[in-house]
Amino acid sequence: MVERPVRVQLSRKKGWRMPPNTVSVARPGRFGNPFPVVEGIRDARQAVRMFRMVVEGKPSLRRHYILRITRGNNGKGEAAVSALVEGIPALRGKNLACWCPLDQPCHADVLIELANPDAPHAR
Repeated sequence: MVERPVRVQLSRKKGWRMPPNTVSVARPGRFGNPFPVVEGIRDARQAVRMFRMVVEGKPSLRRHYILRITRGNNGKGEAAVSALVEGIPALRGKNLACWCPLDQPCHADVLIELANPDAPHAR
């Protein structure tokens, strides 16, 4: 059986290093969640839910996502969405690192689930 990768919390603490076999999925970056807990998004659960809807192809949020990330990508929002979705298989078997506290919802959990569909669930 395949062991499920885990989420790692990034740190700025002196001496902290990202563990081996770990990829950062924090903002900014290809895999960062463009839905921060601001601008009408009430909590981390909602931000993660919106991220899941985008990567699973929900059209209602895909347009919002593209508009949001186009601002920082010189009008290349659709390409950024495609790059995100097409890049998910490359995360297979990797631990994923983000700034979210480990006891809070995080889009990295969604990416771990989608990249490792045959691995047992951690929770």
